[in-house]
Amino acid sequence: MEARSWVSRRRLHPPGTGMLAFVSLLSCLLLPSGAKVFSRCELARELQEFGLEGYRGYSLADWICLAYFTSGFNTAAVDHEADGSTNNGIFQISSRRWCNNRDPEGPNLCRIYCTDLLGPNLKDTVICAMKIAQGPMGLRSWEAWRHHCQGKDLHDWVDGCDF
Repeated sequence: MEARSWVSRRRLHPPGTGMLAFVSLLSCLLLPSGAKVFSRCELARELQEFGLEGYRGYSLADWICLAYFTSGFNTAAVDHEADGSTNNGIFQISSRRWCNNRDPEGPNLCRIYCTDLLGPNLKDTVICAMKIAQGPMGLRSWEAWRHHCQGKDLHDWVDGCDF
């Protein structure tokens, strides 16, 4: 009898923990598989392989500086805006114009889903970023680049990286 009353009073976990565990598991499943945070030089090598050195007159250091100040080199970075749009991936590409967040009415100028920008394979991200850079504003399309990179000595961003 004494052991039985102890078992009935014992809680296996605090109230609400089950829901918290479920939400945590669900959020892990919704994160892009294999999301990656690049090192500075690792990203520089990748972007060089994609031909971004000198693309539209921008140095590789411009692209690395942009990636750092938009996402911290994190491919899974997503910033949610008040209007419901998102900025996605390592270059924080906006769903307002460039990618689709499952809204068939959006412009989707890169013709990709925003979730395609969140994984470690940077091909879609680089193609879309190149398309943005082709516009009249070039890298000035990104506020982060204008504030942190434009007109600055950026050599340190690629200094010490072996290519």
